[in-house]
Order: sequence, then structure tokens, then C-alpha cells
Amino acid sequence: MRHILLAVVLAAAACLGILGYEYATLVIPQPDAFAVAQASTVYYSDGTTPIGKLAGDNRHIIDCSTLPDYVGNAIVASENRTFWTDSGIDLRGIARALFTNVTTGSRQGGSTITQQYAERYYLGETTTYPGKVKEALLALKIAQTQSKSTVLCNYMNTIYFGRGAYGIEEAALRYFGVSASQLTIPQAALLAGIIPAPNSWDPAVDATSAQQRFNRVISIMRDDGYLTQAEADAATMPDTIDYTSTDSSDFTGSNGYLLMMVEDELKSTDAFKDADIANGGYTIITTIDKDKQALMQQVASPATNGLGEPSGIETGGMSADPRTGAIIAIYAGDDYQSKQLNNATQAHYEPGSTMKAFSLIGAIENGVSVDSTYFNGNSPQTFAGLEKPVANYANKSYGNVTLTQATAYSVNTVFMRITEKLGPASVAQIAHDAGISSTLSDDSPFVTLGIDGVSVEDVTQAYATIANQGTKVSLHCVESVKDSSGVMMYAAPTNGTQVFDANTANLATQALRGPMQFGTARAAGASVGRAMAGKTGTANDNTAESIVGYTPSVVTTFAIWYPGTDGSAQTLPSWNGYSYGEGFPNVLYAKYMKQALAGTSAESFPQPTSTGIAGGSDGTWGTAGGM
Repeated sequence: MRHILLAVVLAAAACLGILGYEYATLVIPQPDAFAVAQASTVYYSDGTTPIGKLAGDNRHIIDCSTLPDYVGNAIVASENRTFWTDSGIDLRGIARALFTNVTTGSRQGGSTITQQYAERYYLGETTTYPGKVKEALLALKIAQTQSKSTVLCNYMNTIYFGRGAYGIEEAALRYFGVSASQLTIPQAALLAGIIPAPNSWDPAVDATSAQQRFNRVISIMRDDGYLTQAEADAATMPDTIDYTSTDSSDFTGSNGYLLMMVEDELKSTDAFKDADIANGGYTIITTIDKDKQALMQQVASPATNGLGEPSGIETGGMSADPRTGAIIAIYAGDDYQSKQLNNATQAHYEPGSTMKAFSLIGAIENGVSVDSTYFNGNSPQTFAGLEKPVANYANKSYGNVTLTQATAYSVNTVFMRITEKLGPASVAQIAHDAGISSTLSDDSPFVTLGIDGVSVEDVTQAYATIANQGTKVSLHCVESVKDSSGVMMYAAPTNGTQVFDANTANLATQALRGPMQFGTARAAGASVGRAMAGKTGTANDNTAESIVGYTPSVVTTFAIWYPGTDGSAQTLPSWNGYSYGEGFPNVLYAKYMKQALAGTSAESFPQPTSTGIAGGSDGTWGTAGGM
């Protein structure tokens, strides 16, 4: 008998020794990712109107010093009456739960708030006996190293309250429509009472059980001195607001495109490339103007613009500030949930003659005058290395024209001749320098006629560089990011890179004013009634139509295309007088820009210095007889 008793004593001593060692060497870990996860919220440029939440749990971690004392005390009364005085664990509760679990096979908890905090904040859910032992030891360690108020605050920010809400702040909003700092005593008591089974005891689900739990908490708070008798008597069951859970609702409609653009942009930065952006609890302010975004959506969407586009036509649009790179508005599509491809940033179309701007810049850089140099604008013309002659639109001949006139009327033969002189690789490089990121045919003279697939964002970026006097400022949709404590983590860089001489860019703008004043975009220019520059584009075989135009402070692009079921480019249909869609992007542009610029001051473009001469720097660029 003595041997058995000795063995038991030794075994107990060994267990105590192991537990003591485990306790002494136990290090409080970093918080479990789930426990501190909170959804990042994205706002319009006004900083107050939300676009939506990226993802993450419906939790907003708060500073508990903003809460009335009765909020925490209600939870203590409901969950762990000895919390303020205990050591962090309840040995009798653990023993009782262990006995029930062993004898009945069920799972009964015996956890204090500190143990629950240890489990949810640091360990994640623990169900095994070794896990429960570690939980208890960690609770003891926490009780010795963290204040009770810290433990209670983290617990309140972590636990689930039902209605998809994690943490006291989201719970207050979803049950009562108020911030947690505004909770009344009855409201706090109700939330505390339903913690063990919030989905079942939600008053909207089971009003009787919710009332019983409420009464219990109020009674304990009175008995334990947290409430006076008068306060307890005055406490009546509070009304809750209606709440309907919606899954991924933030990503429905057009907002889903904006949210994905935000997340993708932040992931591309050094500050966030390894961060869990969706669950970081960040406050993200975008550059998207709420009113102009609504305008862009209304103008470009076939569902709202009333312009009768045939089914299957795709539209992309983007508006930005060339001085700062801030994207003001986009049209990416109507519903991200039904089509994830972003028509403004991911879809590609042939830009047609909008690419002529880069041959134009190349000619100016080579000393060609935009006004006094004359080019042969007749049609058709033959070019070295090409089997077939190249014609102008409708095979129209223009005779000898200035570079400004050739730009205004989009004379193919003139720009093919310029590209022949520059070399296709040079034109492609100028386009890349301006901001075209898509692959271009640097071995084909047709690069100037826009035969390559580009995005609306590409064209907007490139023309923004011209509009900004040759300084390229990268387009972006995120203005700033703050962490959950309000500390600034990121501000979008707005410094630019001078890729073209300012006077060269301003001379290009001077020539690009031609299409808006008397050329292919004159109807759009007249409708808006502002000083504007820009260019239209028609793709080969009429598979796409586009326009890009700008003032000194706003650059806007619209494009339409017609993909087949396999994604291949098809010829655009004709409707309502738009032959193969020709002129339709001009209508979208005019509708948007006229309203977007309403109420703003008229702007003037910088006046360039005319440095070019007839024939360019070497005298071989364009002559009265052509090239």
C-alpha cells in the first residue's frame, strides 16, 4: 500500500514539476490572426462615404476606455463573476467540466474570461485535453503579466455576438445601430447575456430566452454592486433593430471592381505586399470622387444611359487627374459578381488612331513644326516593305497638310510616313515611356494605327503624361491608408518623372487640340465647350471605337468593343445611326465631361514655343511634294 501511495505521490510530483516547468518557460505568443482580424473599409475621396469592406471578419477593434464601465461589468456578470479577483483560472469549474466530459462524453466548458481570452486571442479554438492544459497555463501567465482591464478589453473585441458580428463595436451597431460607447445599461446587459449562444438567443430568434438572459444579467449586476436597486428596477428589455445578413454584398454591382482595384494596388506596393490587407482593419481612402463615379456609371452603363447599345457590346471608361495621377472615376462593368474582368484595367481593345499621338511626339522631338511642315495626305500610298498600299479613312485624300491638320483629320498616310522615318521601335518606345504598359508591335509600321491590344487605363495614363507637360505621374486609386489605431501607414506618391520635354508635350497638345476643334472629335468638343485636346480611334476592321481627351486637370477615355463568345474581336454592329459604333464613344465622352466639368473654372493649356521648322532638324521630314 505504501508503495502505491509513494508511486502516486511521485507521479503527482512529476506532473507538478512538468507543469511548473511548462509555466516557467511558457511565452505569451503573438495574437492569433483570427482574433485580431478586422475588415478593412474602403472610402470614397471624401473620406466618409464607404465604398465597402474588402473582406475579413465583421469586427472593428476599439479602445475600451471609450466604453462606460457597465459594458464590461455586464459581461463579467454574465460570464465570470469572479473575474476581477480570480487568478485567471477556475479550478473547481475545470474539475467539474472534466468530470462531466469524462462521464458523459459531452463537452462542457469551465473557462474564466481569461481562459476564453487565452484561447480566442492567442491559441485559436482548443478542444483537446493537452490544449486545455496549455490554455489554463497561458491564462495564469496572462493574469500575472496583463492587467484585468486589458484582458477584458481584448475579450470584448474578440468574441462573437451573433448577426455576423465579432467584437462589441460591431455587435452594438448590428443590434442597436449605435457605437459601443453609446450603449445603455439594458443594451449592454442584453449583449452580455446572449454570449454563450448568440445565434439562438438573439431576441429576433428567441425573444423568451433573450428576456431570461437579460433578467439574469441585470440581477447579477445588482447583486454584485455594479447597479443600484433603482438602476436595476429601471432596466427594461431593449428593442433591437432589424438586421439582414448579406454575404459578400460589398462586392456586388460596380463597387466590387473598385474594391478589387484597391486591394490589387496595395498589394503591388512594398508597404503591403506581404500584408493581409483585407483583414488588417485599415481605413483606406481612395481617389474616387463619389459624384463623378456615379456620373461615369450612369453615362457608360447600357442599363442606365438610354442609348440603346446592342447586347454584347463592352464599354470601358476612366477619368483621372493628370497632375496627381488620381483616378477620379472608372467604368469597369455593371456587376463584379457576374463578371470579374475589369473593362477599365484588364480588358484589351485595339486603340486605333489614338496611338498616332506617339508618332506625333517623335516628329516634334526631331524638330518638326506642327504648323509649317507640310506632309502628303493623299490616299492611298505605298510604303517600303508593305505589299499593299495604305489608305486613309474612306480613302480620302487631303493633299498637303500640316502636322496639326493631319492629327485633326487622323490622316493615316501622314502618320505611316512619320513612323517609317522614326522606325516602329521608336514609336513603341515613346508610347511605353508615356505609360502604355501593354506589349506593342515594335517591328510593324502599323503600330501608329493602333493594331495592338491595350487597356483603357493604358491610354488614360499615356495621355495624362502628355496633358501634364511630359511628366508621368502613375495613375492610382488609393490616396491613403491608416491602421486600426488611426496611424498613417501609406500615402500615395504623387511625384512624377519627366519623360518628355515640357515644350514637346505642349506642342503635342497644341496639335491634339485639332481633333476637338475641327477634326474627328469636333462634335464632342463643341458639346463640352471647354479648351480640350484629344484623339479618336477606330480599330482595324471596326472591332473597336474609342476616344481620349483632356483639359489641364482631367483626362478621360471611353472605348467600346464587341467580343465573341471565345473572346475574339468581332466587327461592331451598327445601331441608331452609329455605323459600326463610330462616334458612340464621343457621345459618352461629351455626356460625362460636360457634367463632370460643370461648375468648374475654365482652364487654358500652356502656350508652347514653336521650335520646329519645315523639314525638321535634318530637312527631310515632309515637303510640299510629300516624302
